[in-house]
Parts: sequence; structure tokens; C-alpha cells
Amino acid sequence: MRTVPMPFCSNGSRLDADLHLPDDGGLGAPYPVVIPASGYQGLKVIHPERFARALTPRGYAVLAFDYRGFGLSEGERGRLVPQEWSEDVRSAVDRVHGHPDLDTDRIALLGWGLGGGVVVHEAADDTRVGAVVCANGIGDGWRSTRNMHDTITWQYFLRAVADDRVARATGGRSGTTAPWNIVRLDLDSRTDDYVGAELYKAPGFGSGVTWESADYLIRFSPESVVHKLSPRPLLIVHGASNRLHRAEEAESLYAHARKPKRLALLEGRGHTEWMFDDHPTFLEVVEMVDSFLSGALSHAQG
Repeated sequence: MRTVPMPFCSNGSRLDADLHLPDDGGLGAPYPVVIPASGYQGLKVIHPERFARALTPRGYAVLAFDYRGFGLSEGERGRLVPQEWSEDVRSAVDRVHGHPDLDTDRIALLGWGLGGGVVVHEAADDTRVGAVVCANGIGDGWRSTRNMHDTITWQYFLRAVADDRVARATGGRSGTTAPWNIVRLDLDSRTDDYVGAELYKAPGFGSGVTWESADYLIRFSPESVVHKLSPRPLLIVHGASNRLHRAEEAESLYAHARKPKRLALLEGRGHTEWMFDDHPTFLEVVEMVDSFLSGALSHAQG
């Protein structure tokens, strides 16, 4: 895999990004492009680069980037707004159009977790995107967030969001909270263990999040726009035993989508415990994604 820096700007912020290319000396250029989008608290060095390592040997170029406010990207720290992330993904699509080794008739988005909803939201109104993969994503921000909480913490969450609206209206700034007061990992032990052991290795992971971000999250509903993807194909891959983003998210997103669409539920698998380069489930998903994109992007090119 060859890697070159390829930063780009989104709404005035410079975003840190790397273009990962097949190690073939350019023989396969122009390459089909995959733009992976991270999930909640995600960074490009985690799952986007994992997918880059898996997909570049199969002939894809992969543009991995950090959202505004994350990693080395510019932007307000603690602001985690999926609607703005959608604009960052759109700017990534803009950026690949300026590279001569990339085939802009063959662009796919691949979103992980919250990023799965983000790529659906972006591609719904961006016909330059030929195919979309939503992996362990969400269909509706209110429902998915509610399902992470018990009754007591949900009431606390709603009060905190409401109080912060008043604080922003009077003082102009949002308060910050621990990220896991919004997305509760402790109700999903497999994800909680994986995050603690693996994701905190990435510098900056687990930083505070504004309550305004939570307010935007519960108003984010990719399933309300997913029908606009058609006739471009959609692949939804989801752990059937996912207790963070329940399988209900994938099923509802699929129900709202129009053909062509495919739903693959991974029996016995949760949210992230299988996300290692050499894990059999991850390798199975990569095969599924490659097969899907090979057909979808060939059709787009034609």
C-alpha cells in the first residue's frame, strides 16, 4: 500500500487526510475510490485505515480522513455533529475529483457505526457516489440513542440536552460532557471491552463532546432520506447481536431504502469485537464489500 497526504477543506476547515493506493506502481490507475467514514469518536487511524489495508490490495484507492475537530484536522474540539460530518464526506468526494489517478465514475462510500448513517445521508443528495456500504450503522439518531440508555440515564440525557439549549441561547456556548454519557458503552460489554483495549490507543480518542452534538444526533435520521439513493445500490452489514446499535437500526434502514439493496446480518456478532485485520468475520465482510463494489461500480462505470 502506497500512502500520500491529501488534505482537503470542508466549510473553511482544513481536514487531515491520506490517500492510500494499491502497491502496483500505478498500473491499475485510474482506480475506483472508496471513502470510509468513521463512527462516533472515530479517527482515520482506526477503522478507515483498517479498510484501506484490506481494500488497496484488491485494486481500490482509499481516502481516509479525520472529521473537522478530530485528529490533526481543524475545527472546534468536542463538536461531533453528523450533519456536519456529511458535509466533510461531500468535500472528500470533491477532493478526489482533482486527482488524475482516481476514477471519479467509480466512487463508493463506506460508513462505520454513526458514519454508516453519515454516508447514507451524504450520498442521498450526491449522485456522484455510485454505491454505499453501511456497516453497523444507524437509521435514526433518536431511536438508536434511546436504545443505548436505561430509563434513568435517558431522562438525565433529555434534561441535559434541554438545559443546554437554554444555556446556548443565553450564553452562546454549549457545555461538554464525557462521550459515554451520550453513547453508553457499558450496556454492551463486548464493545466496551474492545474500545477500552484497542481504540484508546489512538491519541485523542475518548475526548469530551458537547451537549449540542447530542442535540444534533437525536435529530439525525438517515432512514428518512435513504430512499433517494435508488437506483444506486446499498449494502447494509450489521452484527445481529450488536447491542450498541441494535439490528433494528439496519432493518429499519433497509425497510426505508428502495432497490437495489441488500441486508447482511452477521449472526452472533456484535458491534466492534471482530474489527481486527485478521479476524475471520472482518475478512468475511471485506469479501462481501469487494464483491458488492465490484458489481456496483462496474455498473456505474458503464
